[in-house]
Amino acid sequence: MDWSGRPVLVTGAGGFIGSHLVEELARCGANVRAFLHYGVMGERGLLDVIDPEVVEAVEFLSGDLRDVETVMSAVRGREYVFHLGALIGIPYSYQSPRDVVETNVIGTLNVLQACRGADVRRLIQTSTSEVYGSALTIPMREDHPLQGQSPYAATKIGADHLAESFWRSFGLPVSIVRPFNTYGPRQSSRAIIPTIISQALAGDVLRLGSLEPTRDFNFVTDTVSGFLHVAATDSAVGETFNLGTGRETSVGDLVRIIGELTGTPLVVEEDRQRVRPPSSEVDRLVADAAKVQQQCGWRPAVGLKEGLRRTVDWVTEHRALYRPRVYGV
Repeated sequence: MDWSGRPVLVTGAGGFIGSHLVEELARCGANVRAFLHYGVMGERGLLDVIDPEVVEAVEFLSGDLRDVETVMSAVRGREYVFHLGALIGIPYSYQSPRDVVETNVIGTLNVLQACRGADVRRLIQTSTSEVYGSALTIPMREDHPLQGQSPYAATKIGADHLAESFWRSFGLPVSIVRPFNTYGPRQSSRAIIPTIISQALAGDVLRLGSLEPTRDFNFVTDTVSGFLHVAATDSAVGETFNLGTGRETSVGDLVRIIGELTGTPLVVEEDRQRVRPPSSEVDRLVADAAKVQQQCGWRPAVGLKEGLRRTVDWVTEHRALYRPRVYGV
């Protein structure tokens, strides 16, 4: 699909995946509007750490997803809307579930209503593999039962169902993209891979939670490619798609591989605050991505070790952005 000149909105544009998506769309010549959470300092999040020339033509709009009028202004005049804006920290969702509900559920409702009123050509709703909870079947297809094992996961289940209801009730052209664990340059130490890397660069002792859970790790450029493939596929309207590699890797395996890449023999000490409540821990996540491969022509291109090498290089060059001993940020 030729994105040149197409009016696009990206919510959550200053975040990890959002900044990579804005960057790729801008490089493709799209007319990109980046919706950012309002801050008094005019922060643009991770868009401030990419090539300034790439985002020179990007239009920036700050606001709050919970504010109907601002969301309507953001959507106005856009043909494609990529809704990535959300509060994504699972530890934070234990502490402040109401805040997470208001942003992730009510905020998504505002986006859906604004898109319905603006007659957009496509809305891409961003889900998460966390909605599945611990795997009941392996690999996990899109029809796997949904299990809210954290307040965050519950809000994303609610947002997904709202999006589906707007397709079924009003014919809003929605596609739901469900990324498995995306990683790569710019990701904060809220996530496990930059947590391990930043701690490894600061010393040889890692403070982590459980080493047994497995995840399906997908490099960020592959996730962005998945978003664009789904958006470009007409038959994807009303459908949900997993984005994953179909391979699972344990936290313990990540420690071993990252230790090899950094040249550091790593020792792990358990940090109890990093261990989820027993009924909230998600033990296994691994995607069946056959649907998006067959229907949209998407396949991941970056292998785990290569992706980890690129991520180690980026974190090494940007150590000042990380606080390796602080949990949940």
